[in-house]
Amino acid sequence: MPLRSARLRRGAATAAVVAALTAPLAAPPAGAAPSVAPVAGSPSPSPAASGVRTVAPGVARRLDAAVREVMRAAHVPGVTVGVWTPGRSAYLRSFGVADKSTGRPMTPDLYMRIGSETKTFTVTALLQLVDRGRVRLDDPVGRYVDGVPDGDRITLRELAGMRSGLFNYSEDDAFFRALTADPRRAFTPRELLGYAFRHPALFPPGREFSYSNTNLILLGLVVEKESGQPLGDYIERHVLRPAGLKDTLFPRGAGFPRPHAQGYTDQTADGRVAETADWNPSWGWAAGAMISTLRDLRVWAPTVATGRFPDGRPMIAPATQRQRLVTPSAAFPGAGYGLGIFDVRGWIGHNGSLPGYESLTVYLPSARTTLVVLLNTDIARAGQEPSTLFGEAITRIVSPGHVFTLPAQPAAR
Repeated sequence: MPLRSARLRRGAATAAVVAALTAPLAAPPAGAAPSVAPVAGSPSPSPAASGVRTVAPGVARRLDAAVREVMRAAHVPGVTVGVWTPGRSAYLRSFGVADKSTGRPMTPDLYMRIGSETKTFTVTALLQLVDRGRVRLDDPVGRYVDGVPDGDRITLRELAGMRSGLFNYSEDDAFFRALTADPRRAFTPRELLGYAFRHPALFPPGREFSYSNTNLILLGLVVEKESGQPLGDYIERHVLRPAGLKDTLFPRGAGFPRPHAQGYTDQTADGRVAETADWNPSWGWAAGAMISTLRDLRVWAPTVATGRFPDGRPMIAPATQRQRLVTPSAAFPGAGYGLGIFDVRGWIGHNGSLPGYESLTVYLPSARTTLVVLLNTDIARAGQEPSTLFGEAITRIVSPGHVFTLPAQPAAR
């Protein structure tokens, strides 16, 4: 969820991943070696030592080179990339530095801000309330939240599917000035809505797709009203714990567990690059405030894509999950957006961007393959998000017939 624009970043691939990745154990690449960690998260010193099968040596070398090239071209300080197909193959590498001032290396165990991936958790909470009969997707949001323009016409489904027509508060100039004047200040959900509601609707509800963080702030308020719990508490109890996501959290303020990477952004008042680890993510709230780790996101990718917890229990009802995965066109070729989730040529999931951090977490059901990318900058290059550049480079190798591509989007405040 970029600060200055509503750019939506997504990716694509198919079952060709399996064929590209399945192979005997790979040797570490020659040259300046990236950090390598066991896929299972054990203390073993390498995937080979832990007995985890990895990609073929040639594929690993190509992936290493592609990731390094994107880092060089986009000036990315540090990135971690994971690609897994259970029982077949795995690729897990960290490159570069987590902190430029100290030279501390990027490693797979770091906590990272995940931006708009938060939307998958907020909408999951909403859909659980649908299953409990507390809300209905076609209810108007005005039934739950007062003061919403066209609130008697905009449905919860349209909010979750980015088709409400409501202005994106993070594109408001006054909001931008307020945040950049004091990035450590706290915003309330109602303050965020105030920035959005001073603008006219972009179009009548349901007519078009327009990615707007305002939609998720409203859904977060609906979850709180109908569950009787703070949004973070509901997500912790009903989503994170059952999914076994022990290192994922909805922060209360600017707190950031350690170890974490330092973030770097140019979304500042003067356009200079700033460090962002201590910025308050409250401005993203239900749309983008959450924190996670590579290990947890590896679990979350198939969980949200299938609607089932890792132990097989339904996270949301199968019929509700089917509705979630109805993904009408999202204004990009081959891309569709459902209920807080996207589908691009088979890859299901979401990406995220918060000042200083970007992420991509997607799952390919046909191949049971997961891709996670975590990096510590959101500085765009030629209008393109760094996470998109990594996604494209990786999928050109592992799924050349279905490459993760999205058009560059102009930044607009």
